[in-house]
Amino acid sequence: MDKIQNSSDRLPRYIQVNSTLEFSRLVCALEHAPRVSFLHDHDGKKILSVQMDVLKEKPIVYYTPFENNGHYLCYGLKGGREESEIVNSTSDSSKLYSPIVRIKSLPKTLKPGNGTVDRYQPIELEDMFSLAKLTWGFEEAPFPLFLFPYSGKWLLGVFMNFHEEGTSYFCHVVLDRDPAKPFLKFSLSDDLEPVFVENPSEHGYSYVKIIKLRETHPLVDYDHLQN
Repeated sequence: MDKIQNSSDRLPRYIQVNSTLEFSRLVCALEHAPRVSFLHDHDGKKILSVQMDVLKEKPIVYYTPFENNGHYLCYGLKGGREESEIVNSTSDSSKLYSPIVRIKSLPKTLKPGNGTVDRYQPIELEDMFSLAKLTWGFEEAPFPLFLFPYSGKWLLGVFMNFHEEGTSYFCHVVLDRDPAKPFLKFSLSDDLEPVFVENPSEHGYSYVKIIKLRETHPLVDYDHLQN
């Protein structure tokens, strides 16, 4: 019985982001090279998905419903605001493109699992600057921040594992409201407070992208949130 349960727990958990634009930002924005998006069936619908983490050998996959035809998920900025569309070529060099790989049939190992007792342990940080400092030492694009509602507030944070075989954590701050902007701008060379902005275009600063989920993240151990 234990072997069956352990095997089940290693199957992926699929978590929906708030929109196709959020997914486009996840796979394209601030990436050295955009991630590949996978198109396949999930709960009787077509979705685009990308794996972003592993929790105790269980793949954590984020997705968005997808009903279009096309070869690439295109992401860019126009007039200082984000835009996303499905295209068949990469002719516009000002845009970023995530290739869409179409999977005819998922193997059993990539189909949704039956849940897991493992959870991300929450670590509440004192301020936004502490959250930004977690990017220290990242030469490539830093991790995304995930945003979702919980108990009348909004949690914004990053999922981290300090040791490959150890506990995974959700390092976060608590916000009174949805910041409604997709990037956090900051500088680690001065004491200016990080701010939420529409785009990452101002030179001399560092940026982290924010990904809003459709619902509360299902894998955080909320019973251990700090008071």
